[in-house]
Amino acid sequence: MASNEKIVFVTVGTTKFDELIEAVSCQSVRQQLERLGYTRLVLQIGRGEYEPESVITPTFRMDVFRFKDSISEDTKSASLVISHAGAGSVLEALGAEKPLLVVINEKLMGNHQMELAYKLHKEEHLFYCTPSQLSKTLEEMDTSTLKLLPPGQPKKFADDLDKFFGFS
Repeated sequence: MASNEKIVFVTVGTTKFDELIEAVSCQSVRQQLERLGYTRLVLQIGRGEYEPESVITPTFRMDVFRFKDSISEDTKSASLVISHAGAGSVLEALGAEKPLLVVINEKLMGNHQMELAYKLHKEEHLFYCTPSQLSKTLEEMDTSTLKLLPPGQPKKFADDLDKFFGFS
């Protein structure tokens, strides 16, 4: 990563979330990210049907891939992570101490994504929105207000998640 490179990493995990990929890769949001100082957008699109083409300009680049053995390097190199609300993706970003914007998939019924995102937002660990609110949220959020997940908390988070879903 170049020292002046500010990367936004977007992940949908192993799922399909075309609405997020379409929202974040549209020209107006790419231009908005560039205005906000980001120089690169990396999209992990999973099983999605929508696959935007890569973009390279003198001041901004967008790369697209489906899957890798590990996305930990993408997460670590990011200045901002935008993720679906999957617990694994959320935990990875929070564990890497990256500013996180979770985008809720409104089409998934009864999956508790909204409750999970709301709880972590209430504790000031992340921001959340829906695909239609992405541009507005990017404009209004201040990542400097986010609190890191305290050390040792990923286990507590996993335990709380198990309790939340009734597994323990």
